[in-house]
Amino acid sequence: MIRGRIRIVQGLALLSTGALAGAFGYGAANLVPTFNAVPLDMRLAFHAQLMQMNGITMQGAMGLSALSALALAAMTHGTARRLAGGAGLLAVVSFLITRLGNVPINGRIKQWAATSAPADHAEILARWEAFNYARTAAAFAAFALLILLSLRRTHSAPGAAASESRLTEQDNVRQAVHSAGHLRRAHRAVPKGRIWLDHSLFAPSLTSVRQAEVRITA
Repeated sequence: MIRGRIRIVQGLALLSTGALAGAFGYGAANLVPTFNAVPLDMRLAFHAQLMQMNGITMQGAMGLSALSALALAAMTHGTARRLAGGAGLLAVVSFLITRLGNVPINGRIKQWAATSAPADHAEILARWEAFNYARTAAAFAAFALLILLSLRRTHSAPGAAASESRLTEQDNVRQAVHSAGHLRRAHRAVPKGRIWLDHSLFAPSLTSVRQAEVRITA
């Protein structure tokens, strides 16, 4: 049950952080060069409308990425916790860069689109682009940490299964030894003769039942 919950949270963290990194990456690789290639008034109008549409979706994606990654960190231990926690903190960083860096400039761009751009608009737009690259890098770093976490858990699964199998075999041996000890302690009370025992008492892991003849002498 617990492993199932961890897998669900891990899948949600991967999905949301991957979508966030992909959206930021597309913007950095395609939208920003397009902004710089079109006339300024066209850029300002398109930028203002795009940021209005992105206000809910992108900040929601950042919040979901941070919460799911931090929840995964709380549910795991060791290296897995550190990787998930690092991814969650990087998602928070991308959110803070957006809220404190990009969003205030978006408000100014919206005003410019309705009026006119100031003389230092190029410097302000360059700052917006720098913030955009920074949050994109943070999102990709968070996604990379979650991918690394998933790869580590995938590789460790066969080892965990083998360890569990070894523990099961050890339990079977202990049970067999325990049963044999009871038999030795009780042998003096048994008359001389033969006792037929179900071999499954000594080897619970066997799929077939064999008979073992035990001779007990007084």
